[in-house]
Amino acid sequence: MMLSVLLLPAFIMFIASFWRTPNARKVLPITSVAILVPIVELFRLPKPYALWRDYLVADDLNTYILLVSSVVGIGVTLALLTLQKHVEVSEKAYRRFYRFFALFWVGLIFSILANHMGIYWIGLEMATLSTVYMIKTNDTPAAHKEAWNYMIVGAIAISLVLFGIILIYASAKPTLGEDAMLFSALQSRTDVIRAPFLFEMGFAIATVGMFVKMGFFPMNLWLANIERASFYPVAALFSGILESAVMVGFFRFSRIADSVNHAHLFFFVFVYALLTLFIVAFLIYRTKDFMRLFSLSGIEHMALIALFWVSGGTFAALLHFGAHAFLKPALFLSTGVLESQGRYHIAGALRGYKGIKGTLFWFLVSLFMLAVVSLPPSPMFFSELYGFSAMIDAAKQTHHLPAMIGAIGLLLVLLSVIFYRFVAIYQSMKYEGETVEKQVYASELLALLLFAVALVLLLAPSGLAFLRSVA
Repeated sequence: MMLSVLLLPAFIMFIASFWRTPNARKVLPITSVAILVPIVELFRLPKPYALWRDYLVADDLNTYILLVSSVVGIGVTLALLTLQKHVEVSEKAYRRFYRFFALFWVGLIFSILANHMGIYWIGLEMATLSTVYMIKTNDTPAAHKEAWNYMIVGAIAISLVLFGIILIYASAKPTLGEDAMLFSALQSRTDVIRAPFLFEMGFAIATVGMFVKMGFFPMNLWLANIERASFYPVAALFSGILESAVMVGFFRFSRIADSVNHAHLFFFVFVYALLTLFIVAFLIYRTKDFMRLFSLSGIEHMALIALFWVSGGTFAALLHFGAHAFLKPALFLSTGVLESQGRYHIAGALRGYKGIKGTLFWFLVSLFMLAVVSLPPSPMFFSELYGFSAMIDAAKQTHHLPAMIGAIGLLLVLLSVIFYRFVAIYQSMKYEGETVEKQVYASELLALLLFAVALVLLLAPSGLAFLRSVA
C-alpha cells in the first residue's frame, strides 16, 4: 500500500503531462509536492519497513535520502513555472520534461529503496534513460550532442555497475543462494563469502561505474558539459537527486566491503577520491562559467562524502550530503536569473536587482555561494570538521597517522584553491561590471527560500540528532 502511495504522484504527473491545456502546468507542481506526503509518513513507521517483501525496504538511511530528494524535486518544479521567462521553452517541451521527470522519479524511488542489487540497477538505469530526454528538452544542437554523450558515458558507467553486481553475486551465491542479491543478506553474512577476491573485484568495478556517473576521475568534465548544455532545472536534478541515488548505492556496497576488508576499501576509495579532488581543484581554478563552477564543486562534495563515509564518519558524510543536495540545486536554479536572459557575465551578475524580491534573491544567492565553500555556519563547515576528525580517528587505529595528516594537509590546500576561486568570482559578481536590471519571479524566490529553510532544519538539533541516529 505504501509503495503505491509513493508511486501515485509520479503516475498522476505522467498522465497529466499528456494534457494539452495550459492548466496542466499548474497541476504538475502539485503532484511534485504530493510526493512529500508519503515520504514524511515513512519517517513515522518502524524501521526497517518492508515496502515489497525483502526487495524494497525503508530504513533510516534511504528514508533520509528520499526526503532530501523530494524537497529538491519540489524546488525544481517551482523554478520550472517561470523558466520560459528566462529561456525559450515550448509547451510541448514542458510536457515532455514532466513526462520524463515522472519516469525519472519512479526509477529513483526504486533505486533508493532497493534492498536488491538488481532492482537498484534497474532503477538507476530507468533514471539514466529518462534523463537523456530531459536534456533534449533544450532544443539546441549543443543539448542534443550532450544528450548523446550522456547516453554513451552513462551506459558505460551503468554497465560497469552491472558487471560489478554480477561478480559480487557470484562471490556469495554458493552459500547464500538467491539471497546473495540482497544488500541486507550480504551485509549480515560476509563471513560466508567464499571468494572475497571476487567480491572485492566486483565492488571495485561497481564503484568505478558509480564514480564515473558522478563525474569522478577520469570523467571530471563530462557532467559539467552536460549541465551547461541543459536547462537549469535539469542540472539541479542531476546534482540534487540523481547523484544522491548513485551515492546511496555506494553507501550500500561499501558497508559490505567494509566488513570484507576495511583496509582495501579505505585505500581504494581514498586514492580515487584524492586524485579526483586534485583534478577538480585545478579545473575550478580555471573555470569561468557558473554552471561548470557549480558542477565541478558538486564533484568535490561527492568525493568528500565518499572519503568521510569510508573513514567511519557517517554523521559527517550524511550532513555533507544533505547540505550539498540543498545548496547545489539552489545555485543551479538561480543561474537562470544570474545569466540575465541567457547573456552570460560573471562581472555584475549579483547587481541590478530591485525591490524586496530582488534584494532577497541576491542575498540568498550570496549566502549559498559562501556556504558552498564551507564558511561557517554552513552545514558544510561542520561536516568537514567532523569528517576530517573521523579520518584522523580511523588513522589512529593503524600505523598510518603521519600519512593521514599529510593527506588532510593536501586536502586543505586543494579546498583552499576552490575557496579562493569561489570568493574571487563572488566579488566579481557583486562589485565589478555593469549594472543590468534583472527580473526575479516569485516561484524562483520561493524555491530558494525552500532550500534555505531545509538547510536551517538540517542544522536544527532534531535534524542533527536524526543524522547521528543513522550513524
